[in-house]
Parts: sequence; C-alpha cells; structure tokens
Amino acid sequence: MEAKGLEYSEYITKESLAQQGGYGLALKGPQHDEAWLIFLDMVHNFMPTFEQKAEALHWFPMFRTWFGLNGLCKLPWNDIVPEDNNDTPEPAKVIKHVQWYSEYYSSVTGRSATEEELITMSERVYNLQRLFCYRLGFGTRAQDAIPYRSAGPVTVEEYKSRAKRYDEQLSELGMEITNKSTDEKVTILRKHREEQYEKLIDAVYKRRGWDDNGVPTMDTLKRLGLDIPEIVNFIKLDG
Repeated sequence: MEAKGLEYSEYITKESLAQQGGYGLALKGPQHDEAWLIFLDMVHNFMPTFEQKAEALHWFPMFRTWFGLNGLCKLPWNDIVPEDNNDTPEPAKVIKHVQWYSEYYSSVTGRSATEEELITMSERVYNLQRLFCYRLGFGTRAQDAIPYRSAGPVTVEEYKSRAKRYDEQLSELGMEITNKSTDEKVTILRKHREEQYEKLIDAVYKRRGWDDNGVPTMDTLKRLGLDIPEIVNFIKLDG
C-alpha cells in the first residue's frame, strides 16, 4: 500500500482509527514519525472519542516536529516514563518530560518557553509545510485519503477469517445482521469505517485550525504569524 507516494510503514491500521489518521494525515505520507498512536489507542484506550483522537493527531505531530527542529531524540520522552505517569491527566503525553524539555530549551537558549510554546513553535513550521504541499498541488483533503486495504475488511475471505470479531463489531453498532450475507456485512462494516475516517478528518482539521479541505484558515495564519502576502495571496487565488 502507499499514500502520497510513500509505502506504508508496517503497522496494520485496520482496527485502529487513530493510526489510520496517523498515517493518512501525515504530511509526507504513511510513516509513524508524526503520530505512532496504535498502541495508545488499542491497548491503553487513551483516546476513545473523536475529540481525543483529534487532539492526539494535533499534539503528537507537533511535539515530534519539535524534536526534529531542535535536533533531539524522542526516546527519553516516551520510552522512559516517570513512575507516576499513569496518574497524570494525559499519560500518553508524558507531560512531566514535556516540562523537562521546555526547561532544557530555556536553559540552553536563554529564551523562556512553556510546554504550550514548544507546540506553537512546531505549529508554525508544520503549517508552513502544509502550505508548501498545497502550493505544489497537494495538501488537501483528497491527498489525506487512505488506501482501501488499510481500513479493512477487504474481502469476504478476510471477513470470514475473523467473523466473530466483525459480527460483534456490527452488533455493537446496532446493526441487524442475522439474515445478512457475508458480502452484505463486509459492505456495511466498510461503509461505517469509511464514514468514521471522514469524521476523524473533520475533527482533526478543526483542531489544527484548517478548513474543510485541509488548508490552514486565515485565523490560523494570523495566530502563527504566517499571514504574509506571499501566502495569503496564493490561498485567496486558489480559493
């Protein structure tokens, strides 16, 4: 599979909507440098709602972008966590270490920065990258679509191989499947999953401050200091 010209990194995203978004919404294509959420989503269930998934798909790419901007490794952040991390309001973010990084940045540069300001630093760069994509004819909702196989189930054979699980999922959705053929059940489940992904895109775009087509809004550009003529003019021209 590929998206945006990049081959999929080898995590199976079919059962994790958050990771579908992590791959589909990544600027450079389906890799987990921006948002590796499959474990947090499926094992810990840290983000059961669309709003929580959208927050994760905003925050994690921004914080991971910050590491790249500063030449730092993310491993000390989320691979070695404080003992009381699970008692914090948002354990997935390992917020104590985020505070440590902000203190580290402030100490090295002499410029005081809070955790929120670290994210804002990355937002400027991330949104500028999105605008570069847009200027080159990409960077819109059409390019954030995911391959057919990445949402599954794809075939009748695949459905039958996990029939109990898939039937339970349909039943939990309130679907009456007693007299449905496997073909019909595949169609129903796929339709639901595709609709869920579109809703996720809507939630993420809203959280990132983008319009329905995935383009940063004028309010977002102004907030980040990106409302310069060279950017504003080509957005207005295309809009």
